[in-house]
Order: sequence, then C-alpha cells, then structure tokens
Amino acid sequence: MSQDVPQLTWAVLLGRWIDFARTALALPRTEEGQRLRAAVPDIIMLQAVWFALQHLTELCASERALGLDRAEILIDKHAAVLRDLWAGRLLPEALTELIADARGSLKQARNAQVPPDLSR
Repeated sequence: MSQDVPQLTWAVLLGRWIDFARTALALPRTEEGQRLRAAVPDIIMLQAVWFALQHLTELCASERALGLDRAEILIDKHAAVLRDLWAGRLLPEALTELIADARGSLKQARNAQVPPDLSR
C-alpha cells in the first residue's frame, strides 16, 4: 500500500500542473496574457525542480551531487527566461517568490549534504 502513496502524490501533482497549463490557454490575448502564457513552461520547470530537490535524499550520493548542479543550472536558466519576459517591467511577486523558493530549496539541499568520509 505504501508504494501507492508516492504514485498518487505524483498523479495529483501532475494533474494540478496540467490544469495550470490548460488555464494558460484561456489567458487574454493581451500583452500581459501573452507574457504569462509564454512563462508557463518556465514556471512549471521551477516548480518541478523545487519538488525534485525535496526528494533528493532518495538518490545515491553521486546522483545527489549531479542533481544539485543540474538544479542550479535549471533554476538559473528558467529564472533568466522569466526576467527576460518581464524585461523593463516589475516581475510579478508570485514569480519572484517562485524563484526565491527554488533557490532556497537548492541552498537547503546543498547545506544538508554530508561530505564523504575520506578517512576510509
């Protein structure tokens, strides 16, 4: 039964993001609506990175280190796209918080890493 819980959690999470992506189709055809529509993949990716970082301990040590590096690259990339989409404008507070949450999760995951015991 416990194996079903992560699958159910993943299915619910995936369903929420599918719903979110669908709502983007209903955004108005205004400049702001187009900007938000273009931001959807980057918003979803930042949320996915945040979620993956919450489960980093499930990986072996070498994969964790690689995951941390990849997470940093992805956060930087998708945050840059969002900033570019809002170039010359104030980035919406929700997006600023999303980027901060992803960076905070990365920092927390990096701080939680235990260096290997080199004495062995």
